[in-house]
Amino acid sequence: MMKLSYILLFIISLIVTSPPLTQSFHINNWAISKLETKQETVTNLQFYFHDTISGKDPTAIRVAQAADTEKSPTLFGALLMADDPLTETPDPKSKLIGRAQGIYGSAGKEELALLMVMSFCFTDGMYNGSSISILGKNSALSPVREMPIVGGTGVFRLARGYAVAKTHWYNEVGDAIVAYNVTIVH
Repeated sequence: MMKLSYILLFIISLIVTSPPLTQSFHINNWAISKLETKQETVTNLQFYFHDTISGKDPTAIRVAQAADTEKSPTLFGALLMADDPLTETPDPKSKLIGRAQGIYGSAGKEELALLMVMSFCFTDGMYNGSSISILGKNSALSPVREMPIVGGTGVFRLARGYAVAKTHWYNEVGDAIVAYNVTIVH
């Protein structure tokens, strides 16, 4: 019984003399200080996405596919990695404002439905170094489609919103120029 009393006394002394659990963790103050509360801002941007899968210098390449992808009219199972230019106008030689970097895959068996996982990384002007993240379905053959903006970095930290896409031009091999109009709440 005496041994049990010593063990209990030892455990109680450890609890009393130990720092509280919250003091035992180091909190990175630099990370907390970067999150400032402020009024939300709504930003509307318009730009053009140039997706080139053909030629000598494609901006999107197929990195994987299912065994039956080539038999599918929608190329179901194809996965492409992209680093597409974003420009001010539909002209590929117009001012470069950023890059669309990420992956998209053919996720529809009956329709050309792409699953887009993209970061639109801006490289010019007041949004230089900032990005928005798009994650969602792109019904590529629909005249107009909407995709969610699920996050962002830099000026667009904690962003949410939506992107409206409309195909400006495409060819039979799959190259396309797509107009994007995005509404970002940040």
